Amino acid sequence: MRQSSAVKAKAEKMASKLLYVHTFGCQMNEYDSLRVQRLLGLEGYAVTENPKEADIIFVNTCSVRAKAEQKAYSLLGRLKGIKVRNPNALLVVGGCVAEQQREKIIERFPHVDLVIGTRAISRLPDMIKEVRRTRTQKWLFPESEESCGMEWLDSSSPMWKTGIVASVTIMQGCDNFCTYCIVPYVRGRERSRAPQEIIAEIRSLIAKGAKEVLLLGQNVNSYGKNLDPPISFSELIKMIASETDVLRIRFTTSHPKDLTEDLMKCFAEVPELCPQLHLPFQAGSDRILKKMNRKYTQTEYLRKIERLRDIRPDISLSADVMVGFPGEREEDFLETLKVVESVQFDNLFSFKYSDRPFTVASRMEPKVDEKTKSRWLSTLQALQAEITLKKNLAEVGSLREVLVEGKSKTGRGQLTGRTPQGRIVNFVGPSSLVGKIVAVRIVEGYAHSLKGKLIEE
Repeated sequence: MRQSSAVKAKAEKMASKLLYVHTFGCQMNEYDSLRVQRLLGLEGYAVTENPKEADIIFVNTCSVRAKAEQKAYSLLGRLKGIKVRNPNALLVVGGCVAEQQREKIIERFPHVDLVIGTRAISRLPDMIKEVRRTRTQKWLFPESEESCGMEWLDSSSPMWKTGIVASVTIMQGCDNFCTYCIVPYVRGRERSRAPQEIIAEIRSLIAKGAKEVLLLGQNVNSYGKNLDPPISFSELIKMIASETDVLRIRFTTSHPKDLTEDLMKCFAEVPELCPQLHLPFQAGSDRILKKMNRKYTQTEYLRKIERLRDIRPDISLSADVMVGFPGEREEDFLETLKVVESVQFDNLFSFKYSDRPFTVASRMEPKVDEKTKSRWLSTLQALQAEITLKKNLAEVGSLREVLVEGKSKTGRGQLTGRTPQGRIVNFVGPSSLVGKIVAVRIVEGYAHSLKGKLIEE
């Protein structure tokens, strides 16, 4: 008797080795999780959405914010039950919390099998085999900074898949040592990938259907300084535009002190580069910026914003900002509000300062009390919400080019995509438009998105 297709599919799924990945934190972590999937795909693993059926559970942690670290610990605690029911499943912890708290994780969560550093992902398949062979807990961290730890995998991996928008890490680490930031301690010093390696990966992603690339790094503006011969970030952008068929290019994150005139001019000179820039300012007070070791002043930051808008008037701007840095006073917070009101950001990612291990700021006094931090954050977010809504309402009536990324989460047969400035647009249209740039008339503006009407060609 012939098996039904459903039975066959179930049998094939059961025969596969299954991998479950849970990612906390930033786009860099999301990219690292994709690397894990591609590496283990070459070892015969398929991705599952159910950790209970997985042979390997990979938890990619983030410790940039205290809340993300707490969520990671909570998940690791809940996963103990799965390990009890399935002792053969391997629980692997990676990311920044793993880099910082390797011994603590092993002691607090004895059901964890492997703790792996952010720069050792390329060795994950071998370490999994070692743990299975020895049946002992392991941790793996590189002893030097020599390896960039960002090997490129070609499309032979069965898990080499991509969406319309694909992320590509161009560098790792950071040399800035902002006093509140743990990145140099968990991801090391700056290490740039060779430009031709980046080009090759982008070409593979385009061959798999990607239309837009997001270039990632802790400080992309300083890309290429450690390469031989050196290459600037603006030169890399021009290479990508000229040597690949990518339709759109975006990048994050930029440090204001390294935002050069050449890079700003790229927004006018490179058609593929979207007029969108995320430029964290963190605080408006020069006194607090100095304590943060940010290496620029409010005036210098605002001058660069003014220059950007001279070069590309329609550029969309966003930023990171924190409130409640040690020693911050009411007058310092008012300087932050001054910057927000002056720049009129399209979006703002704001949060309360929290002490992070190893950082200089964690030892600074006096600390700002939680009540004050919450009040400042609410005031800041209310101001930005007004600005964002005003900007979205100003879009009504305009005609925008939208790269269609897929079905909208709002449903109702709608598609979703982004304008060159990065604004989300939902509109009714056929699924055949996915991956194409279409003309859309904006008919409504909301707090976080726009509603459009497709203009038939």
